[in-house]
Amino acid sequence: MLKTMMAAYLPGNASVVLKEVPVPLPGINQVLIRMKSSGICGSDVHYIYHQHRASDASPGKPLYQGVINGHEPCGQVVALGPGCRHFKEGDRALVYHISGCGFCQNCRRGFPISCTGSDKAAYGWQRDGGHADYLLAEEKDLIRLPDALRYEDGAFISCGVATAYEGIVRANVSGSDTVLVVGLGPVGMMAMMLARGRGAKHVIGVDLLPERLALASQLAVMDVGYLATTPDLVQVIVEHTKGGVDVALDCSGNPQGRLLALQASADWGRVVYIGETGKVEFSVSADLMHHQRRIIGSWVSSLFHMEKCAHDLTDWKLYPHQAISHRFTLEQAGEAYALMASGQCGKVVINFPE
Repeated sequence: MLKTMMAAYLPGNASVVLKEVPVPLPGINQVLIRMKSSGICGSDVHYIYHQHRASDASPGKPLYQGVINGHEPCGQVVALGPGCRHFKEGDRALVYHISGCGFCQNCRRGFPISCTGSDKAAYGWQRDGGHADYLLAEEKDLIRLPDALRYEDGAFISCGVATAYEGIVRANVSGSDTVLVVGLGPVGMMAMMLARGRGAKHVIGVDLLPERLALASQLAVMDVGYLATTPDLVQVIVEHTKGGVDVALDCSGNPQGRLLALQASADWGRVVYIGETGKVEFSVSADLMHHQRRIIGSWVSSLFHMEKCAHDLTDWKLYPHQAISHRFTLEQAGEAYALMASGQCGKVVINFPE
């Protein structure tokens, strides 16, 4: 095994820096993964690539700590530290991208994303991530990649797909439902795919970009799509669905997108807000209470649901890699991030040679 590897860092100012760094050695309960595919998430672009921003929850404190970037890793286990019991060399694995304390209430629930322990660390944010030849991970953060799925599928599942899956599960989407997805970036695209997997009888998509509507049509995950600029769009959707959608998922994080999701839902509709940042303003009585609607906030997923997502996709014969529009090598990381930041793409991944 090589003693050094290439790794990508995000110094801010819409730039990427490649450095040669030592290959890490696994310690107690740690595994070393040879990277095969590593996705680029919109949150990386929003919070890190342009400038090192704080989150809405922690104003003034940048989340990125100058580590190797990339929080959507998938690869093959090549070495194990002392104490590892569940994985072996050669196993294919994706990584839940938050390493929690394991003992707080949220970790016990299976949600390291909401860990309240002081040692919580996200791969690619506070500890080294997947934009490198090798990744050092905690064994407890690994999920086996089913044989039917590609490494690219696993990388996508490790954040974006699982985030969509959690929203679909919380909305309890079933074959009785008409589903609206607002914002057809990678997460929105996967929300439509997963709604299909759960048996939704009708799926509607909305986006500002006609290219994204076209991609959704090519993937056959959407029955009808509308541009967000369509006049009287709420009324158009209500009339099309004969009263509104049963489930609406906003993946845009846009105030108008969130309002559309709420107002286009039927009486007793379930509305899930998945898209990050920003605000929304609505009339509590007219838009929420008088229609008996329910708003659900959903942030990433649980470990259990991430693993279940991988197996459900296998059983449904649905493959997230079909929504990947561009693939790059690690040496092309700068180009990959610039494209992702432009929004003129589907999912973007960095792949590594076999």
